[in-house]
Amino acid sequence: MRFILTTLALFGALIGFIANPANAKPTLTIYTYDSFTADWGPGPQIKTNFESICQCTLNWVSVSDGVALLNRLKLEGKKTKADIVLGLDTNLVKEARKTELFEPIRIGLPESKVIKHWKSDAFIAYDYAPFAVIYDTEKMKNPPKSLDELVNGPADQKIILQDPRTSTPGLGFLLWIKAVYGDKAGEAWKKLSRRILTVTPGWSEAYGLFTKGEAPMVLSYVTSPAYHMIEEKTNRYQAAKFSEGHYLQIEVAGLLKSSKNKNLAKYFFKFMMSAGFQDQIPTKNWMFPAGITSKPLPKEFDKLIKPEKLLLLSPQDVADNRKAWVDEWLTATSK
Repeated sequence: MRFILTTLALFGALIGFIANPANAKPTLTIYTYDSFTADWGPGPQIKTNFESICQCTLNWVSVSDGVALLNRLKLEGKKTKADIVLGLDTNLVKEARKTELFEPIRIGLPESKVIKHWKSDAFIAYDYAPFAVIYDTEKMKNPPKSLDELVNGPADQKIILQDPRTSTPGLGFLLWIKAVYGDKAGEAWKKLSRRILTVTPGWSEAYGLFTKGEAPMVLSYVTSPAYHMIEEKTNRYQAAKFSEGHYLQIEVAGLLKSSKNKNLAKYFFKFMMSAGFQDQIPTKNWMFPAGITSKPLPKEFDKLIKPEKLLLLSPQDVADNRKAWVDEWLTATSK
């Protein structure tokens, strides 16, 4: 019932838009990351739900990961075909603002579940989750209980990471190391490098290698075990709870100044915070929803670890230091 009422309200908001025959069947182009648009991701059902009420076509354009989204926008500049970018996170918004490609959205939205961590008129949060090291319980009986144990653990127990230059999880882990180790982050990276099997461009490649058994650990999210419990009916893959706390990722979407479909784009942002979008997040994107859902989260989410402390550096700190911190990582892990 809540979904129906929300849909009716959204439809009413669009009446003025569709009344003009010249705007019949427009196309809304949204750049995002490839796991979002995959057959098993939330994108296909979100497209169906939105197109059923918008009198439009939703066109997903995907790249490997969130950092790659920003890199593509920088290359395309004002000539970008995107109306909306969905898949940046709070670690990238300061840099995204510097491109001057985005504009404030300025629409009324329900209060986000992450409002104490993030609020912006230009980048709206649609989901969130703390990062975590996921381990294979059949290959690792004593997982690390802290980031320090991970850094200093045995070299024969490998971990798969993502590249902070192209991947938001990769950047998130870089910031996690920096938040915990500060000026000694380079030393921590050098020690950890013994345990790194490989560094992939994005999350999908890394997690795929992990589930194929290439390594007993991978960087992912505290929510990842829910996928295995729900879809595969197994408790084999679990998240290690770290005593120092876990770095939080908040994913956001923004509106491009160059968009020729701004009214439709703003309608999508309203839809994004409704059940038609948010219901797909927990069991398709495997994150916590930031907006309204029509029903409680599956019971398996109650079994996930609950970090006692969440870490999050300010967007300004990340923008000011990202290049130096990436260089520090490259220097420390080069062989």
